[in-house]
Amino acid sequence: MDNPVKAAFERDLRVIPVEDILPMRQVEDRVLRSVKYRRIARSVAEVGVIEPLVVARPRGQGPWMLLDGHVRLSILKDLGERDIRCLVSDDDEAFTYNRRVNRLATIQEHYMIVRALERGVPAEKLARALDVDVKAIQRKRDMLCGICPEVVDLLKDRSVNTSTFTMLRKMRAVRQIEAAELMISAGNFTGSYARALLAATRQSDLVQSHKPKKIGGMTPEQMARMEREMASLTADFKTLETTYGDDVLHLVIASGYLSRLVANPAIEQWLATRHPEILSGFRSIISVASLDAATADGDDDAPPTDEGDAADGALWPRPRPETGPTDQIQG
Repeated sequence: MDNPVKAAFERDLRVIPVEDILPMRQVEDRVLRSVKYRRIARSVAEVGVIEPLVVARPRGQGPWMLLDGHVRLSILKDLGERDIRCLVSDDDEAFTYNRRVNRLATIQEHYMIVRALERGVPAEKLARALDVDVKAIQRKRDMLCGICPEVVDLLKDRSVNTSTFTMLRKMRAVRQIEAAELMISAGNFTGSYARALLAATRQSDLVQSHKPKKIGGMTPEQMARMEREMASLTADFKTLETTYGDDVLHLVIASGYLSRLVANPAIEQWLATRHPEILSGFRSIISVASLDAATADGDDDAPPTDEGDAADGALWPRPRPETGPTDQIQG
């Protein structure tokens, strides 16, 4: 090629003394106390740093500027490391590293654990590296047992609570697919929501259909009522889903037209005098469309939420984008 693409990094890693690396930000106390920090620390202590820190060359006689790896640097300092292997970047812009992160999906983590176990890595070593109990490694290893391939494909890139698969495993394949589609539509993959879907599942759709369902805190009459309500809700939801796109388009067009109409002082005064109820309806339509737009804009900058069982606190949580500061969780 006449114009080859230039690499953004130097090919060889460089060993740099800790005191010569200048962090671009301070690791906050809440991060130091977090579960994520503890897991990274255990991983680094057990298997070392998998992904090197990224630094930019100093200008003149100054220090090396740390672009990515502030949590890892803090952990290595606590471990007493004096020299750190670093990847040297040709650009001193940290935006590329810290703007957007794709977290490891639950099913991807399962595959990594299974692959490590197949290659002879002891479960105890994995548990220490991930700062979890050995039983947790065993649960993650067996997580997809009894889950149909279609559900695995639907949830392969989602952050799903492990207990959710326990609930799905009690359903037949067709019902598993229905439940997974409902979770995706609602943006809710918590164990409590999966438990509610299980309670609303017909007896014939259970793997052990000959045994009555047992859901803690619910009577058979309540579960029967949930089954009827869920069947009705699913039918209404599918009907709504087919027309949702057209309805939103019509709302946006109508809202834009009404906004310009009400913005005319003469028209607004005439409606307020002759037909105040129509003007109130117009303003309601405009406010609903404006609220939807504001909510969508706000969600783009929403902070990341903790993953895992903590997500079970709400049955219908709002889905949030998976963005946040980068610092790997090693495996």
